[in-house]
Amino acid sequence: MISRRLLRIKALTALYALNRREDEDLVKAEKELMFSIQKTYDLYHYIMLLILEIADIAEEKIEQALQKKVPVPEDLNPNRRFVDNLVIARLRNTPSFTRYITSATLSWINYYHIVRLLYKKITAWPVYEEYMKSPGNNYQLDKKFIIQILKGIFADSEDLAACLEEQSIYWNDDLEFVLMMIEKTLKRSQADEDKNIELMPLFKNEDDKDFIKILFRKSVLNNQKYSELIERNTTNWELERIALMDILVMRLAITEIIEFPEIPIRVTLNEYIEIAKYYCTSKSSTFVNGILDNIVRELRGEGLIKKYGRGLI
Repeated sequence: MISRRLLRIKALTALYALNRREDEDLVKAEKELMFSIQKTYDLYHYIMLLILEIADIAEEKIEQALQKKVPVPEDLNPNRRFVDNLVIARLRNTPSFTRYITSATLSWINYYHIVRLLYKKITAWPVYEEYMKSPGNNYQLDKKFIIQILKGIFADSEDLAACLEEQSIYWNDDLEFVLMMIEKTLKRSQADEDKNIELMPLFKNEDDKDFIKILFRKSVLNNQKYSELIERNTTNWELERIALMDILVMRLAITEIIEFPEIPIRVTLNEYIEIAKYYCTSKSSTFVNGILDNIVRELRGEGLIKKYGRGLI
């Protein structure tokens, strides 16, 4: 499922896009927000499909070697360790995965150069050589190797990142989160289970779905009120001089603090301070932290913050 960290980032980028538009159409902006989240789920399946495509190339190489006029012993007795990887085989046999790939029309056919490039990187990798030398079929070992590919090859591939950015503007910041989603999916898969891999749902539950909808809509509807709140608590700074992304991060944080009593204030502050580190200026996280602390004190003084359960911790 899409993590709440990524949902917050999606809300931030949607707010920014809405701010740059002239029509300020909230309904349209909400549809684009939900579409961007769905695109992340597409990417989750798309990267898993990439693993299968790379394995298919390995299979092709074995078949080509067998067709040589004068095959060498290695050609006649190929090492099928990667091709017969038990995790890959189980993913191929997972109906929900196949259905999604088909319905979303996901394919690497137009970007097969990336598949081949990654295949070459993997097969030249010392980790691959060690894996191929391991004896017998072992589900845990096969799973470990696929996770190593995610973290050691995919995560560091500038070519893959550039390819994804070319395909969709909604994938610019999603790869890291999607790779973690796939890793969690595979870690939950055990050797003694049936042949299907249990894929993550789009949302963890209805609460997460409501969370992103309420967070975005309330941030937009309370724009004027929250902007005034920010300006009151910004010493020696006029609102026009504050970077737009800083303002949007603080608006989302204020919305979350007020609208979601079950989320602890410290959790909210930590989340948006971390987001500010990556999506704002180098000094924004410190600036945002200080302003939000002032705002929390004001809201508490006015009795506008009501927390319950773990939100009181």
